[in-house]
Amino acid sequence: MRKPSSATAIPAVLLSMISVQSGASIAKRLFPVLGASGTSTLRIGLSAILLFLVNKPKLFSFTKQQWMYSISYGLFLGGMNLLFYCGIERIPLGLGVTVEFVGPLTLALVSSRKLQDLLWALLACMGILLIVPWNNNGIDPIGLLFTLSAGACWAAYIVMGGKISKIMNNGDAVSIGMCVATLFILPFGVFSGELAHVTWVYFIMGLGVAIFSSAIPFTLDFIGLKYLPAKTFSILMSLHPVFAALFGLLFLSEFLEINQWISILCIVTASIGSTLSAHKYSKHHKVA
Repeated sequence: MRKPSSATAIPAVLLSMISVQSGASIAKRLFPVLGASGTSTLRIGLSAILLFLVNKPKLFSFTKQQWMYSISYGLFLGGMNLLFYCGIERIPLGLGVTVEFVGPLTLALVSSRKLQDLLWALLACMGILLIVPWNNNGIDPIGLLFTLSAGACWAAYIVMGGKISKIMNNGDAVSIGMCVATLFILPFGVFSGELAHVTWVYFIMGLGVAIFSSAIPFTLDFIGLKYLPAKTFSILMSLHPVFAALFGLLFLSEFLEINQWISILCIVTASIGSTLSAHKYSKHHKVA
């Protein structure tokens, strides 16, 4: 059996994005019955079970610091998923992913001290302004607020992920993080009463969301991270909003207006520009 290589890494990352958006498309079909909180609970809960069975983390061997980091990591992970689902319940998938992407993009820009990155920040701001419902353009402002909040959680999740990766292996961190996220989201699903509507059909759909949104992407992203330069991986990740918009169009009949497509283009371009800028900066300092 051939091992993954750099030649298969790019297709792996592209398939990861397809898998994530497939999971999101299935999730949106569950919203009319289970709602955002019920669907999120089902997705995160089943993902936690799958990852726990695969990784088998040794709970009693963790230090106090590892537990504290794992809990913080899991809370941000749970908040990110719950808020994102609440957002795309109200706005198209493509716009939801685009707005959420502002979180990690802002983190990258804030971390930079380059004047050039001001251009990418302005471009990202323009992208957001294009979809703000100034004159009741059909975009739900609460949906936008949810996805912006999800983006903030995503940025915090990235920061926490960087810290936890230094003291734990990825398998243990993700497994425990998912369990914490489940405990955080579960009350929302229970008290909303939406989980009472789960049947075997919806359970299988929820399992599909868990596999497509978590199990498959984590595996494929690992191949990408291992065999691709960080710059290439980050640029490919910047295409997530495009894939989301296309999946929303093809499978959910979510037609976007021209200004919304321009908004996606602005934020994707800003993300790629920020990635390239950061790479040049780090390369320059490495040489120096």
